[in-house]
Amino acid sequence: MSAVMEQQPASGSLRTNGDFIKLWTGQGISAVGTQVSTVALPLTAVISLHATAGQMGLLNTMQWLPFLLFALIIGSYADRLRRRPLLVIADIGRALVLGLIVTLAVTKVLEVPLLIGLVFLFGVFTVMFEVTYFAYLPTLVDRSLLVPANSRLQATASVAQVGGPALGGVLVQLVTAPIALLADAISFLCSVTSLLLLRTREERRPAPPAGEGNLHRIREGLKITYRNPFLRALVGVAASYNFFDEWILTLFLLYAVHDLHLHAGTIGLIISGGAVGAVVGSVLTGPASRWFGLGGALVISVSVESAVMLAIPFIPALRSYTVISLIVVYALNGFGVALSSVAAVSIRQSVTPDALLGRMTASYRSISYGAIPLGAAAGGLIGQLFGLRNGLLVGAAGMLTTIAWVTFSPLPKLRTVQDAEAAAMGKEVPAGAR
Repeated sequence: MSAVMEQQPASGSLRTNGDFIKLWTGQGISAVGTQVSTVALPLTAVISLHATAGQMGLLNTMQWLPFLLFALIIGSYADRLRRRPLLVIADIGRALVLGLIVTLAVTKVLEVPLLIGLVFLFGVFTVMFEVTYFAYLPTLVDRSLLVPANSRLQATASVAQVGGPALGGVLVQLVTAPIALLADAISFLCSVTSLLLLRTREERRPAPPAGEGNLHRIREGLKITYRNPFLRALVGVAASYNFFDEWILTLFLLYAVHDLHLHAGTIGLIISGGAVGAVVGSVLTGPASRWFGLGGALVISVSVESAVMLAIPFIPALRSYTVISLIVVYALNGFGVALSSVAAVSIRQSVTPDALLGRMTASYRSISYGAIPLGAAAGGLIGQLFGLRNGLLVGAAGMLTTIAWVTFSPLPKLRTVQDAEAAAMGKEVPAGAR
């Protein structure tokens, strides 16, 4: 049976794109819920279940391990099937898992091993959403508008980070950590509603040629990811950063509670500091790309987000000084992460054909997100063996390797995403590029 590809998204202003606005709204609500869980889920393990550093490492490992195990195969299906139904299924699945965690906690049945298993299942649905989501956006938005579209989505996520962790900390103190997870479950259902309201028609995709199985399709996704010099450099940057960021995050919550003697609400406030920086970074992505070129902005942002984390293990436990210092550190880190993320996502979407977006994203995520469980496991192990502060110091020093990945790559030469697209097509990069 013949099939046609999805219709070309309309060009023009994002302000008049009703479907993008619906997606933007739904993801904004979901982002707030996710930030509540950023605080509530690990504190469920630390405070309610008294998890050790090793168990926290295992918990974070299992949340991200599905990216290593399932991203490639899910990416293959994301390029064969309609993408919106996959997004709906993923969000419903995540809402159900969080609801089950709350139910088990309220009935006093939840234990660390059971929580770890449910977090793994939650991670499977997260893989389905993440791989499909980045491939789905160009269905709604013309490629010429990808940078402003991604900037708006990132800015909204960053705004959610401002209040989300603080809200999560307050909810943990008021209703306990497990019950606070209900906020995230509800936010996923709001995301489902926004997806169901989209009107842009996503047509059935062509059936793959006879004899072309999933293994062949997975190889195609791997090929474009690791042969394209820009994608290859970006995946190296992301994997290095994510490995050490998760290492630090795994130990920081324990360090903040046990060594710095901070309360849940204070921890949420500190993490919210990163969101304030992220809002600024998202808003300045366009201007920074014009001032320094897209590649120059990447070098600056990656350097800031990585180097600043080295300050964490040297901040003393002096109450107000401690809190203010940590807020500044996370604000600078958030600024760099937001700016570099918008630039990186826009480059990836621009240089990849639509028919390969799902598989490219899967290949990319299998490495970049696959590094997260390894970082969590390594951080938990080192923290268990040598202490939380020493573990943080080693992880922060290791994060500096991320700067080398972006500096010694073709990325600093780019001025615009069009330069990367031209280079990917074998064309000469315009003279204006660095």
